[in-house]
Amino acid sequence: MPLLDHFRPPLGNRLGGWHSFHNSWATYISAQINDRLPAGYYAAANLLHGIEVDVAAFADDPPAPADAGWTPPPPQASSPLALSGGVVEIGIFSQSGGPTLAGAVELVSPSNKDRPATRDAFVSKCAAYVQAGVGLVVVDVVTEYTADLHAELLARLGTSVPGAGRLFAAAYRPVERDGASVLDRWHEPLAVGGDLPTLPLWLRGGLCVPVELRATYDRTCREQRVTPAA
Repeated sequence: MPLLDHFRPPLGNRLGGWHSFHNSWATYISAQINDRLPAGYYAAANLLHGIEVDVAAFADDPPAPADAGWTPPPPQASSPLALSGGVVEIGIFSQSGGPTLAGAVELVSPSNKDRPATRDAFVSKCAAYVQAGVGLVVVDVVTEYTADLHAELLARLGTSVPGAGRLFAAAYRPVERDGASVLDRWHEPLAVGGDLPTLPLWLRGGLCVPVELRATYDRTCREQRVTPAA
């Protein structure tokens, strides 16, 4: 299934619209991640953890090695990163003193980019994730607003990139390398009618799992009975 436009007719007229599709997609992404996580770990969708998280991961056991059946691609770019704390090599969530977020997937909604204040709030949330050592994936398929949240996030983190206002999917990995904190990143432009990529979600403790956007999007379209316009 190619990427569809969920914000203009005919899909934009569906009852429930993006909100319903968003919730289902987050659920299927968390299910796909759970299929990849080793015993003792699990992902959950659409939960509140102080602030809203679309998909978050938890761990009950010590860190495990990365999935041997999948090799993440090398980062497309890296840049210096100022962390609010060191990149601590711990599990996805530590049960000591309560759970600690270590990985998140955010599906952008229209309300995240419809005006400067909401874009600033979303970018601030994402920046707080990576500055705390949390791996992050952001997916923006919102066609009705042209703000480039990837460029705004990197600017907030001290790195300038050209902003094209395009749809995108991106992954961010805060990591300690050669005695310095850096942000590895993967960025894939998206377009209506185009394909969706698989991105690496790097979690604290060195665990990495793929986020299979195409397969989970296809499943969501099937379950929601969403089809391309004739």
